[in-house]
Amino acid sequence: QVQLVESGGGLVQAGESLRLSCAAPTRTFTNYNMGWFRQAPGKERVFIGGITWSGSSTYYTDSVKGRFTISRDIAKNLAYLEMNNLKPEDTAVYYCALASRRSTVPVMTASYDYWGQGTQVTVSS
Repeated sequence: QVQLVESGGGLVQAGESLRLSCAAPTRTFTNYNMGWFRQAPGKERVFIGGITWSGSSTYYTDSVKGRFTISRDIAKNLAYLEMNNLKPEDTAVYYCALASRRSTVPVMTASYDYWGQGTQVTVSS
């Protein structure tokens, strides 16, 4: 069992930035692909981006491309979701998740083995 711990959510105004962190046990990130998801009230959890186990590739959906950046610090066992120019429609609970190593990062929630507890991001207009 791999435990992921998220932090960094909060309440911000539109146009501001937040950085979410996802902590994992040692050597976890190099054994799994990582996805970031979000779930708005009354809606399904959806994929917004991910990074491969090697760190060589990142992926983003159109809704966040150019505003969000995924990175990781292997030495600190931390992954990050940097969110800039936040919009009210970005309001959601954000999750990091791990999927078995493969060439691409899966977009379906069913493909993921481990999940963080989620962190709330609220963007006011």
